[in-house]
Amino acid sequence: MEQTLHDGALVAQYIKGDEQSLEILINRHSQRIYSFIFSKVYDKDVTEDIFQDTFIKVIKTLKRGNYNEEGKFLPWVMRISHNLVIDYFRKNSRMPKFEGSDDFNIFSVLGDSALNAEKQIIKDQVETDVKRLIDELPEDQREVLVMRLYKDMSFKEIAEQTNVSINTALGRMRYAIINLRKMVEKNNIVLTN
Repeated sequence: MEQTLHDGALVAQYIKGDEQSLEILINRHSQRIYSFIFSKVYDKDVTEDIFQDTFIKVIKTLKRGNYNEEGKFLPWVMRISHNLVIDYFRKNSRMPKFEGSDDFNIFSVLGDSALNAEKQIIKDQVETDVKRLIDELPEDQREVLVMRLYKDMSFKEIAEQTNVSINTALGRMRYAIINLRKMVEKNNIVLTN
């Protein structure tokens, strides 16, 4: 019987204390959520950690009574897992590799193919804004930023290619990030939703 209930009804039952309803929800959507996380991090252990953290957050939010995504359970859970993926990359100070492209496609790893048209337009606009800001950086800073973030080069490789010391390369990267942050704030660009 409960297997046929829609997500909203199962969420409501879980909030009322029916633990089994959450189990049905997790089983119903686990493959999709797990695959989504794995497609971003390409690591089984990390995927399992983020998957568990996602449902810990789901349970805490539901138990606190803070859930108000009527009938939109899966997109809500996907958004939580997406944010945890971003947190993982921030904490580990590494952006994922970009598929052999010189384009500044910072969102290739963050986008979900299920983005609706409006979100896609916003995403494209932010991407354009970020590219424009990178183009405004001083040449030496832009060069180091592109090599490090988009070409996945080590600071040793960058130093050798640009004929500067590793400390100079590190310094340029630091200033590039500081300048980008200032420009993002000045231009009111929101990088995550």
